[in-house]
Amino acid sequence: MANLHIKGMNDDYYAQIKALACSENRSVSQQILFMTKEYLLKRQQAQSVKMPAQVLLELSGSWEDDRTADEIIADLKQSREKHISGSGCFLPATPEKL
Repeated sequence: MANLHIKGMNDDYYAQIKALACSENRSVSQQILFMTKEYLLKRQQAQSVKMPAQVLLELSGSWEDDRTADEIIADLKQSREKHISGSGCFLPATPEKL
C-alpha cells in the first residue's frame, strides 16, 4: 500500500480537515482518503455525463435522406399549404379580410 506525505499545507486547511475528521469520527489520514475518493468518484461521474454541445455535435450529420435539398423544401412547403388550407385552423386576420 502506498504512503503519501503532504508538505506545505496551509495551517487553516489542515485545521478545517482535522475538525471535519473529528466530526466524522475519522483520523486526518482517513479523512484525506475519504475526501480524495469522493472527489475522484464525482469527477468520474461528471466526465461521463455528456454536455449538451457534445450531444449536438454527435448528432451533426446524422440525418439521412435520399431526397435532394430541393425535394425536401418542396415537400415541406406542400405539407404546410395542405395544413393551412385544409385543416380549418384560424389564420391571423389581415387588413384585406377585415
